[in-house]
Amino acid sequence: MGKVLRVLRDEDKAVVERINMVKRHTKSREMNQAGQIVDKEVPIHVSNLQLICPECTKTGRISKKILDDGTKVRVCKSCGGTIENKAK
Repeated sequence: MGKVLRVLRDEDKAVVERINMVKRHTKSREMNQAGQIVDKEVPIHVSNLQLICPECTKTGRISKKILDDGTKVRVCKSCGGTIENKAK
């Protein structure tokens, strides 16, 4: 479970903290600089991501529900709790 760092909307991908790590080998650019191996996060497709329910703290499927006042909310399938949208 990680935090979404960046969303690439054009490619439908997201960069998630500590997920899909690769090792990047870099050459030495100057005489006094040594080459190194750098761990880097690479994008993952958004279809491979799941939300974490704040009430039951499980990852799982969600559904959408329309409340009496006409607003749409996301609902956790396992516990029935609502998931609020914080990205606005």
